[in-house]
Amino acid sequence: MIARFFRGIWQEYAVDLRDRIDAEALLYRTTTPAGEVTRRMVSVFLTVIGVLTFVRFAGNENDTRWMVQGLRAAGLDDAAAWLHDALNTSPDRRFHQRVVWAAGRLVGYLVPTLLVARLVLREPLRSFGLRVRGTARHLPVYAFFFAVLAPVLYAASLAPAFQAKYPYYKLAPGEALWPWFWAWEALYAAQFAALEFFYRGFFLHGLRRVLGYASIFAMMVPYTMIHFGKPLPETLGSVLAGFVLGTVSLKSDSIWGGCAIHVAVAMSMDLLSLWHQGLIAR
Repeated sequence: MIARFFRGIWQEYAVDLRDRIDAEALLYRTTTPAGEVTRRMVSVFLTVIGVLTFVRFAGNENDTRWMVQGLRAAGLDDAAAWLHDALNTSPDRRFHQRVVWAAGRLVGYLVPTLLVARLVLREPLRSFGLRVRGTARHLPVYAFFFAVLAPVLYAASLAPAFQAKYPYYKLAPGEALWPWFWAWEALYAAQFAALEFFYRGFFLHGLRRVLGYASIFAMMVPYTMIHFGKPLPETLGSVLAGFVLGTVSLKSDSIWGGCAIHVAVAMSMDLLSLWHQGLIAR
């Protein structure tokens, strides 16, 4: 019975999905002028390159000098002084630095992609994975995926490298979780929603017509690379996560289940790390 269940899942979410998406892509490529097909593909790839570059540099909280210097160059000396103090000398500078990190990702992942989707690709935003209707049907798949990840996540959380990496917002000695840690978790969740739209929404659904099922694997390449510098098990896990989340996004035409699983995993990682470090009650 278990084997039949997994065969059914594989048939529906891999084989049948592959055949349907590839057939749709073939029809699109054979009925659309070649120049339009190329324009779509180039538009998506160039946007992805631009977004990743922006996120890498604009969202770098360890080097915000360009922001301060930019404000000064614009004649906003008071704003530049405030920003410098907020990021370097303020008692809450650790949280302010996290805000810069999250803001860079929210702006980068959302603003260019939404503009290109509407003004260049000229399609309704719901066609980029923002549909809500029908999402509930796929919740058991996400729940199963999280259940599989949970023990692996717990085992990984025992490693010193994991505890040194998470959470990104480091608690000061004696600092309570409220307000800054929970404010950080809210920001963290928001940027994961933006990340899901970028990878499993704009990137994946933007290319599905021209690349078909292979659009999942095109998306997985940069998604895996953003995990470089993290613990090796997490980087390897991102390969599987990218495939599963991409598959269900194509199947459901929705990123929202992926957002939920991503936030649940990330929050679990932070809380497990704090728990092992003795910073929350055992």
